[in-house]
Amino acid sequence: MKKLVACAGLVAAVLIPAALTPAAAAAPPGGALDAAAVDRYVNDYLRRTGLPGAMVAVTRGDQVVRAAGYGHGADGRAVTARTPMPVASLSKSFTALAVMRLVEAGRVDLDAPVRRYLPEFRLADPRAARITVRQLLNQTSGMADSAFPDLTLPQPDTLTGAVARMRGAELATAPGTRMSYHNPNYFVAARLVEVVAGVPFAEYMSAEVFGPIGMADTTTVDSTAEMPGAARGYIRAYGQVIPRAHPRWFTNGGHGVVTTATDLSRWLITQNSGGRTADGRQVVSDRSIETMWTPPKGGTYGMGWRRGGPEHGSTWVQHTGWLLTHNSVQILVPDEGYGVAVVANTGMSPDDDSVLIARGLVDLAQGRTPEPTAPFTMTADLVLAGLTILALALGARGALRSQRWARRRAGHPLWRTVLRLSPYALPLVIFASLASIFGFLYNRAGTMEQITYLWLPLYVWLGTAALAGAVVIAARGFHLIRAGRRPSDVPPAVPPRP
Repeated sequence: MKKLVACAGLVAAVLIPAALTPAAAAAPPGGALDAAAVDRYVNDYLRRTGLPGAMVAVTRGDQVVRAAGYGHGADGRAVTARTPMPVASLSKSFTALAVMRLVEAGRVDLDAPVRRYLPEFRLADPRAARITVRQLLNQTSGMADSAFPDLTLPQPDTLTGAVARMRGAELATAPGTRMSYHNPNYFVAARLVEVVAGVPFAEYMSAEVFGPIGMADTTTVDSTAEMPGAARGYIRAYGQVIPRAHPRWFTNGGHGVVTTATDLSRWLITQNSGGRTADGRQVVSDRSIETMWTPPKGGTYGMGWRRGGPEHGSTWVQHTGWLLTHNSVQILVPDEGYGVAVVANTGMSPDDDSVLIARGLVDLAQGRTPEPTAPFTMTADLVLAGLTILALALGARGALRSQRWARRRAGHPLWRTVLRLSPYALPLVIFASLASIFGFLYNRAGTMEQITYLWLPLYVWLGTAALAGAVVIAARGFHLIRAGRRPSDVPPAVPPRP
């Protein structure tokens, strides 16, 4: 057991350097960013990391540098510039723009209570009456996974149902006091759009957002079941990519947009051109774009965008997106007019392919030679495989030696025996608490099944360690009981007096 406990230190010693050390490979040449440079970089990344497929959009000003697909999807077909893929939480920036269209039309006031427009929005917490439209969009409504764990609950079918099922929810904090990333904020915002507009949300998005921008192949759907291939993609494990289906999640408003590389390039141009499309159509005002990019005082989250930096001397405006089988990112560098969006068909993980690719492309755009990065889990998983084998070996060793261990401790006080066995219960406690631990780290409540998508080798290692600990406890307990019942341990009977 001492060896097993010492492995925790080994994990830290090995995984941290692995996270910081890029894969050994020749970096593509830096310099001017053009279509050829994008292709070289992305194809090199796919070759080195085994990423099955991705779509990429790169723009500068009102020009498309490159919009393309690479590799293949879970259906085996090549990914092209016109292949539809889910962008997950990048959808929030589209929903925010839909609300801003209504604001500019004078039909919604950002600082008015949500209930003015959506009387059906009722929570168990009376403070919910004060939640404003702005607070929904910048995620300071007070709603949070800690009070309403969305993805652990039965999923609704419609936006109406998504709002209705929140009636028993409490608030985690008072409205306007703290930012907490929570998908239902955007479910409510999308429902507000369709109630104010008087048409279904998808219809409004098509007519007022996707259509004006020229995103002809883009839509928004209610659930992952309606996404291409039901959102089937891949997860990474032990240096391999494994195809996996996606459980049914409700997505509309928060993470339901499905689009293409070609359409994403038009979206990036509109964002970086003050709300104006490449052909000069004004979709929203420059002021609305700035409002969406700008977080509240002291915060980092605007309305479907995060502002950060400066990075390498430039302010970035960005957002990431996660499904269990896809990940995505969009990055704007307004000072230089660049926009980069990447969607990869590998799932939510501690190190996303899309982010690594996008940051490399921004490096190229800014004249730097990008590091030849790869997800650190590609190295970490091999370490976890070794630790899994070690846990099995130590568990077997402890079980095989349990009889001898029990004989040595026969007759000891019970509390000492329990104390000696307690370290073996630690892996059990950790494994049982895994969903809560990940929920704390990611600020998002989840399930044990979802962790098998997020980081399967870690799940397997901790599960194996828990099983090994349980086997050792059971084997030693059995032999302790058995040793206590042996005839040699029973005091001899007092012979009767003659």
